[in-house]
Amino acid sequence: PPRNAGRAPGPPDGGWGWAVVFGAFVSIGFAYAFPKGLAIFFKEIQDFFGTSYSEVAWISSIMLATTYGAGPISSILVNRYGSRPVVMFGGLLCGVGMISAAFCTSILQLYICVGFITGFGLALNLQPSVIIIGKYFLKRRPIANGLAMAGSPVMLCTLAPLNQFLFDNFGWRGSFLILGGILLNCCVAGALFRPIGAAPASAKTQVNEEGKDALKGKVTEDAMEMNVPMENKTEEEGEKDCFEKINQYLDFSLFKHRGFLIYLIGNVLMFLGFFAPIVFLAPYAKHTGIDEYSAAFLLSILAIVDMVARPATGIIANSRWVRPRIQYFFSFSIAFNGTCHLLCPLASNYMGLVVYSIFFGLAFGMVCAMLFETLMDLVGAARFTSAVGLVTIAECCTILLGPPIGGILIDTFGDYKYMFIKCGAVMVLAGTFLFIMNYYNYRMLAKEEKERKRKEEDPKSVKTENEGKNNWNKDTTQDGPELEPLREKQEEVKKEINGT
Repeated sequence: PPRNAGRAPGPPDGGWGWAVVFGAFVSIGFAYAFPKGLAIFFKEIQDFFGTSYSEVAWISSIMLATTYGAGPISSILVNRYGSRPVVMFGGLLCGVGMISAAFCTSILQLYICVGFITGFGLALNLQPSVIIIGKYFLKRRPIANGLAMAGSPVMLCTLAPLNQFLFDNFGWRGSFLILGGILLNCCVAGALFRPIGAAPASAKTQVNEEGKDALKGKVTEDAMEMNVPMENKTEEEGEKDCFEKINQYLDFSLFKHRGFLIYLIGNVLMFLGFFAPIVFLAPYAKHTGIDEYSAAFLLSILAIVDMVARPATGIIANSRWVRPRIQYFFSFSIAFNGTCHLLCPLASNYMGLVVYSIFFGLAFGMVCAMLFETLMDLVGAARFTSAVGLVTIAECCTILLGPPIGGILIDTFGDYKYMFIKCGAVMVLAGTFLFIMNYYNYRMLAKEEKERKRKEEDPKSVKTENEGKNNWNKDTTQDGPELEPLREKQEEVKKEINGT
C-alpha cells in the first residue's frame, strides 16, 4: 500500500477551516457567555422564589460545572462520532433545557433544567469546537483560537442588553423561551464542522481487527488441542481490552506528564476565582444604586474590550518572541486578572466600575485566548482531545464552588468587596504558581534535551556504558559468593559425566 494510506491529511491552515472557525465562534460564544448573561435575571429570580444570593448563584455554578465536568464524555463522543453530530445534539439539548426552564415552579427545577440539561448541551458545544480547530490549523492555530474564542465576548456583549430587553417585555419565563430558540442556532454552527480525515483508515482498521480475531481463534484451538486452560487468559485479555478501550478515548498516561500536571494544578486553583466576579458584576452595580440598564451595560463594556483582546492576544501569542515561552505569558495574564479584582473595591462610583470593567475585560480576554492554546503547546495535538477532557473534569469542582462561595461571603458580610478580594488573591496565587513551575519545567526540558543530544553525539559512551553494565552483571553472576554452592555442585556433576 502507499505510504500515506489511512493517514489523515495535514491541517490545511485555511480554506474551509475559516468556516469551521466561524462555527466554533458561535458554539464557544454560547458555551462561555450564556452562563454569565443569565446573571441579568438573578435579582428577579431571587425575589420571585424568595432565595438568597448563594442559592441563586448555584444556577450558574451548576451550569458551568456541568459544562466543564462533562468534558470527558464530550471527548469520548468526539473520538467516537466526530465533532459535527456531537455539537448538533448539544445545541438541541440547550434549546430543550431553556424551554423547559420557562415552566419551572421551584429553584430546584431551575437547577435541573438550566444547570444540568443546558450545561450538558453547552459541554457538547465547547469541547468539539476547540478540538476541531486543532485539526484544521497548525501554523495559524493561535490566531484561529483567538478568533474562535472571541465568540464569547461578542455573545456576552449581545446577550447582556438583549436579556434586559427580553425581561422588561416578556418577564424571565418568556425570556427563557426565546433564549431556548436562540440556542438552537448551535445546531447550525455544528453543521459547519466538516470532518477532516482519510476514509481508508476504517477499512484498514477492519482488516487488522479481522486478523486479530483469526489469530485469537487459532491460539484458542491450539490451546484446546494441548489441553491448556484458557479461562484465566480470557479474563486477563478482557480486562486488558477494556482498559485499552478506555485509554483509547482518555489517555491517562497524561498524569505522568510534568507540564500537564503543572497546567492542571494551576488551572484548578485559578477557576476558584475566575467566574464569580463576572457573575456578580451586574448585581453589584444594582446594589450600589445604579439603574438596571447601566448595570447590564457594564457587561457589554467588558465584552467589547474582551472582543478586541482575544484576537490581539492570539496574534501576540503567535509571534516568534512569545510563542516559544507562551506559558509565561499565560501566567502573567492570570496574575493580571487577579490584580484587577483586588483593586475593584476601590471603585466607589459608576465611572470606577467602568474602568474596572475595561481592565477586567482585557485580562479576561487574555486568559481565555490562551487557555487551550497553552494546553496544546504542552501535550501536542495528538493527545489534546484526551487532555481537554481530563482537565475539564478536574476543573469542574472549583468552578462549581467559586460563585456560591462568593455568594456566601456576600450574605455573611453584606458587602461585595470581600468576594472580589477572595477571587483576586486566588488568581494572583495561581498565576505565581504557574510562573514558577513553568520556569522549572522549561529548565528541566532544556536539561533533558541537552542530555539527549549529548548521547546522540557520543554513541561510544552509550556503548561503553552498556558493555560495562553487561560485564558487571557477568562478573557478579560468576563470582558472587551466593553462587558458590551452585558452582561446587556443577563441578561434581561434570566429574561424574567425565568418569562415565
